[in-house]
Amino acid sequence: MAEQTTSSLVVAAAPADVMAVIADFASYPVWAKGVKVARVTSSFGAEHGERAREVYFELDVSPVRDEYTLAYVWDGDAQVTWTLVEGKLLRALDGAYVLRDLGDGSTEVTYRLALDVAIPMIGMIKRKGEKILIDTALKGLKQRVESLG
Repeated sequence: MAEQTTSSLVVAAAPADVMAVIADFASYPVWAKGVKVARVTSSFGAEHGERAREVYFELDVSPVRDEYTLAYVWDGDAQVTWTLVEGKLLRALDGAYVLRDLGDGSTEVTYRLALDVAIPMIGMIKRKGEKILIDTALKGLKQRVESLG
């Protein structure tokens, strides 16, 4: 992932609990700001815990409205990465959640994101947009995980 933006925070839950929320795409419209639809279109088999292989999203976060599909790769409860399969406005959307067990019942969650859109955008503005997306996603994830615990 070239020119990615990264941010981290600590969630008061075990990595498995955090990853369970990340993997529960049907609930994204409840906690992930701007996600109107998140529908698993294909899954890995039982050997990978039936986790999503590809997910279709409808996003509406002013000024960005898009429909896109992401492909996921899971590394147990330690990391999940994704890449853009197709999108209307997005040309690239590569990211990852990396989880680190802090050993005290909490988890450091690092979110990495690199995106590119079909409309011209100054790099600095794009990075600022990535930072806002990441911070919003991390805060939403933290709230969701801790509310379930």
